[in-house]
Amino acid sequence: MNKKTLIILLVLVISLVSCKEKVTKPEPVGPIPSQRQLAWQDLKYYAFIHFNMNTFTDMEWGEGGESPKNFNPTNLDTRQWAKTAKEAGMKGIIITAKHHDGFCLWPTETTEHSVKNSPWKNGEGDVVKELAEACEEFGLKFGVYLSPWDRNHPEYGREAYVDVFHKQLEELMTNYGPIFEVWFDGANGGTGYYGGANEHRKIDHRDYYGWEKVISIIREHQPDAVIFGDNGPDVRWVGNEDGIAGETNWSPIRKDEVYAGSGNHGELPYGHIDGTHWVPAEADVSIRPGWYYHAREDHQVKTLPHLLDIYYKSVGRNATLLLNLPVDTRGLVHEKDIEQLMKLRKQLDKDFAENLATNANVTASSEAGSDYTAQNMINGNTEAYWMPEKESIKSYITIQFDEPQEVNRFVAQEYIALGQRVKSFELEGLIDGEWKNISSGTTIGYKRILRFDVVKVDALRLSILDAKARPLISNIEVYRAPLVMEAPQIIQNKSGEINLESYDNGLEIYYTLNGEKPNKDSEHYSEAFVLQDPTQVMAVAYNPTTNSYSEISTKRLDVPKKNWKVIDEKDEADKIIDANINSVWTKEGKLPQEIIVDLGASYNLKGFTYLPHQSRWPQGVIADYEFLVSQNGKQWTKVSEGEFSNIKNNPIEQLIEFKTTKARYFKFIGKRSADDSEVLGIAEIGVITE
Repeated sequence: MNKKTLIILLVLVISLVSCKEKVTKPEPVGPIPSQRQLAWQDLKYYAFIHFNMNTFTDMEWGEGGESPKNFNPTNLDTRQWAKTAKEAGMKGIIITAKHHDGFCLWPTETTEHSVKNSPWKNGEGDVVKELAEACEEFGLKFGVYLSPWDRNHPEYGREAYVDVFHKQLEELMTNYGPIFEVWFDGANGGTGYYGGANEHRKIDHRDYYGWEKVISIIREHQPDAVIFGDNGPDVRWVGNEDGIAGETNWSPIRKDEVYAGSGNHGELPYGHIDGTHWVPAEADVSIRPGWYYHAREDHQVKTLPHLLDIYYKSVGRNATLLLNLPVDTRGLVHEKDIEQLMKLRKQLDKDFAENLATNANVTASSEAGSDYTAQNMINGNTEAYWMPEKESIKSYITIQFDEPQEVNRFVAQEYIALGQRVKSFELEGLIDGEWKNISSGTTIGYKRILRFDVVKVDALRLSILDAKARPLISNIEVYRAPLVMEAPQIIQNKSGEINLESYDNGLEIYYTLNGEKPNKDSEHYSEAFVLQDPTQVMAVAYNPTTNSYSEISTKRLDVPKKNWKVIDEKDEADKIIDANINSVWTKEGKLPQEIIVDLGASYNLKGFTYLPHQSRWPQGVIADYEFLVSQNGKQWTKVSEGEFSNIKNNPIEQLIEFKTTKARYFKFIGKRSADDSEVLGIAEIGVITE
């Protein structure tokens, strides 16, 4: 080849390269997050601590007139809080520095209603400082909740209080080190102590507090902190206190339409596809029914299955999870709460133990260039991402395994720094040579986690069906999470039909009716069965793959309530005998109040059971009772009378035994309620027969 020919070839090559379309970085789509919002979203899961005056008055919302002398924890240990959060896998803690009652957990200069006038540490303590230091020690982020509403302060509702509120905020922003989130509650104005006025005060939440000044104080002193409010400005409420985001969850919202009191909070779990501001959702929920500690809720700590559902429906749906731990009167996270937290941590560690996508062959329908390849989704760098070629909104990713794999979790993340794009997607598995649907959805956002029953596949395919612009996927993960080995639920309905339920499909259930511990050689549960006589049912879940068992559940079931009837009562009184612990009936009027039940046949009775209302706000929990029986509904014999000990603090099912008596009718008399209200309340009542 001569020199002239070589020059011509080089010119042609250069011309071809220069003619090829240059791949440029994609433009943002819609509103995009700030750096502080991106850093916050990476935290995923952190703790709320509700601990304040309400802890010691056994209330949820104090009225403001409580004495600081009530605040006196016996063993306050913020290091225990931080250690618990760290071991649970949480990344930070937010503390209720001041709740609606106005009591401040730090020695503020703005009010006497604070720890400086409490007996705790002789008024020399500072809970906020101790927790900030504990968080630093354990490598956790630290945040504060400051209630704008102050039911104690005499100037609330007037201009003078706004200055107080701003000063309190400034103290918190300047004295306790770096803060990652500042939390403002949407509850504002109403009745309160207000320095002794004891009146109702109404304010305009949007204007009264001087929000521009509030934001400027935070931005000046804590520029990296996100601000939480019903509509932001940085983080929004998810719209419920169940910890659940919508299956469709857009981070942008039309901010001016969803403020506190707007009536549009039903839109908050979902966001707006045409949102004007980037305000992602934070899902807040308590590990118990209440936000503050109440001894009566010690038996109502959320179970592992419940906590798992919350995690997957918050973190797994483009939100963060703020899980509340109500510190008790000792000043400690309660051991029952810790037990469930650690169960959750252990299970999540198992669920996401081995990413099967890491060593798979990942390809895509197209790639925009060498900077945007499919490999970017599995290289562990979330700043890199896959992007299909120009105009390719409909596109797909294929994950080919070297050998068939069992899978039941799929994780996808968008590169949200340039906006949220995906509007719909489908996940398919290559099974026996055919692509079959496994799951489908709408939004992805920062993170979407799909849960599905175990399926064995040769490959997976994620298809982007619709998007605002070319999708930018920064991460994909695939897992085979182990089945959750929780003891089965034993459920008896009113007709006596027994259902045994495990949390995960794929587990086998075995049971016994003779008092022996069940195993895989016992009766295999395949369908509901009926029991007509008193029987102790024991059940266990078994995983044949791992040859492992759950804990055993045990429940004594008595005669069915199918033919029972409540006598001479209206207003859904049959809820007390419907075998549904979540339904409740109340009867108002001066106590004592009574209820009579016809059992439909005579039985040898040797006791009864009483279950009070199990909700967050129980009514008519009976403390003192009488129980009478009769063969004809006319002549009555008293067989038991007394007190349900500590039922206010521990409202579990009460089991009372008495000398065996044959009867067809019983009369339950509520003589006194635990809260001294004039209400008889019953969730469920039953009998114990021979």
